[in-house]
Amino acid sequence: MVKKNDELPIKAYLGIDAFFKGTLSFDGIVRIDGKFEGKIKTIDTLVVGETGEIIADIEVGILVCKGKLQGTVLAKEKIEMHPASTIIGDVKTPAVSIELGAVLDGHLNMTEKESKKVINLVEQKKQ
Repeated sequence: MVKKNDELPIKAYLGIDAFFKGTLSFDGIVRIDGKFEGKIKTIDTLVVGETGEIIADIEVGILVCKGKLQGTVLAKEKIEMHPASTIIGDVKTPAVSIELGAVLDGHLNMTEKESKKVINLVEQKKQ
């Protein structure tokens, strides 16, 4: 039987009163309940706890967001947004789950296609 992310063993933990600034790379599951600024890169799982506040560019396998996150997010497998969570920034992932009460404010790309065609919706007057 496969365990849920909350039931898997956490390899590292940043507590509620902790602040870290820099680059974080890891294997396994890391949970952040404190404040983090910088860059995060892993092929595994990042859990942003209810009190977690992150300002970072993130590249992960799975993101479980229960707190606040600001920055660019690339999740190779999926993103789970729980109630009261907030992500502000551009997000790229093949699968996303957004529960009622969660806020995603930014661009969401789920197909990995980039539009090369730009359409002007407002005609600009030539001077």
